[in-house]
Amino acid sequence: MQQDKTYVIKHYIKSLDWIDNLRGLSEAQWRMPIEPGKWSVAEVIGHLPPWDKFVQNYRIPFLFTDERLPKGPDVAHLNTMAAKKSREQTMEETLNDFISTRRQLLQDIQQWTDEQWQRSFKIGQSEMTIIDYFVGLINHDLHHFSQIQNVIHV
Repeated sequence: MQQDKTYVIKHYIKSLDWIDNLRGLSEAQWRMPIEPGKWSVAEVIGHLPPWDKFVQNYRIPFLFTDERLPKGPDVAHLNTMAAKKSREQTMEETLNDFISTRRQLLQDIQQWTDEQWQRSFKIGQSEMTIIDYFVGLINHDLHHFSQIQNVIHV
């Protein structure tokens, strides 16, 4: 179990460094689509903080209670709004938003005991442990980080 908790925490720490390293991108690289007709690097990064905020506000407060988890947001709407915001922001603003939000989330999860990481909960009909949930979030990050690396070649 400790290894899983460590894996999650290390990923979140590394994600801060990885995102910070994007500051060296040119504006053209930052605004480059990850594939023809797809989001730009800016939009991909820009959609991650709202999801971290969702986890902080609508998942974490309920994980250690017997209350039902609140319904998730409309994914398409949340992503569309986040992508729009990142198109309007500077690279610095988008990166700072990610770093600030991710640091807060990291601070929250670093406080949990090993037993808390193993707690089970339900999302809809699916039951999972908190560690399973966060590993799923990490896989989402890694998918997008890989897409970006394939485009910017860093």
